[in-house]
Amino acid sequence: MEQLYGPIRDYAWGSRSALAALQGRPVPSDGPEAELWLGAHPGAPARVDRDGTRVSLLDLLAADPGHWLGAQVLDRFGPRLPFLLKVLAAEAPLSLQVHPDAEQARIGYAADRSRGDGHRNYVDPHHKPELLVALTPFEALCGFRDPTVSAAALAGFGVPALAPVLAALDDGASGLREAVRLLLEWPAAERAGLVGAVVAAPVTGPDAALVRDLAARYPEDPGVLVAVLLHRVRLAPGEAIWMPAGNLHAYLRGTGVELMAASDNVLRCGLTPKHVDPVELLRILRFDVLDDPVVSARPVVPGLVTWPVPVDDFVLYRFAGSAGSAAVPLPVPGPRVALCVAGTVTVGDDAGRVTLRCGEAAIGTAGAGPLVVEGPGDAFVAAAGLR
Repeated sequence: MEQLYGPIRDYAWGSRSALAALQGRPVPSDGPEAELWLGAHPGAPARVDRDGTRVSLLDLLAADPGHWLGAQVLDRFGPRLPFLLKVLAAEAPLSLQVHPDAEQARIGYAADRSRGDGHRNYVDPHHKPELLVALTPFEALCGFRDPTVSAAALAGFGVPALAPVLAALDDGASGLREAVRLLLEWPAAERAGLVGAVVAAPVTGPDAALVRDLAARYPEDPGVLVAVLLHRVRLAPGEAIWMPAGNLHAYLRGTGVELMAASDNVLRCGLTPKHVDPVELLRILRFDVLDDPVVSARPVVPGLVTWPVPVDDFVLYRFAGSAGSAAVPLPVPGPRVALCVAGTVTVGDDAGRVTLRCGEAAIGTAGAGPLVVEGPGDAFVAAAGLR
């Protein structure tokens, strides 16, 4: 293992305190800090020390993929690290978004490249399923809830213009597609009036509070009303949500550790000043009703848990140690990234041992033997999910 230095992305929705506090830097930071990236994604690769110089992990991996990835990961995913570990710190809502599956990403990327007009929905040919584990109380919108519940919430605003949307929702799950289409394709000249009428309705409750909070930032965006169709999830620290391909979601606020397939394919439909493509989003969006988006941790051995997910791009473990507790071996045969989120931990393999303080990370190669974690701290370990 050796220390890994990740870049911070300064998106406008980021926090000026969460990442700085995690890494022991002065609070507030000079500007918003949204995500700490710990991987080899071309958009912002992490770095490691080489002879006093910090070198891009992307360049090192390209020079010797077999050493870093091992034969099994290289055969399955090609010469790239298949996962990206992040710390996400949201001070304001992110966009309503969905990610493609592997086949949709492959076809969409090829189609975007063939057009040659600079327009991009797909920036790479890979899917982007995501798992997020809360470090602080965390709020998100994730997956469609029962349409009858959503219809009752929208009807409660008493806005006549929503009648076609309510009629679609009366058809249950089969009407979700039409309800979402109607909202996303609402005439541009009428959007501010629709959102304004809903906000002005004399209604209280969680749905009304959500609409008013989102409308304060996006007063002409029908995505404010699409949000009412989704589960509003409140995670306690340690709880997780899983975002598979086709799942409509948006993070609202909080700090969490996020592990995803190494892709940056995002289709947006609202709550953002960025490019939106409702037509393409509707094509790949899945309209299944999600009973419960929360994923429970599963114990592995004392002091170690994981969150099972149905992909082989990644697996995430959380180590919780204490003074005098035994070292914990982790079953990660391929490349691995470790991140300390509280106290101090030591991570070691045949290539070396690194003691990490809160906010520090380390990386190990596939051929470095078993990984062992110990110490009176709390750490996450990301690896490929192959067995």
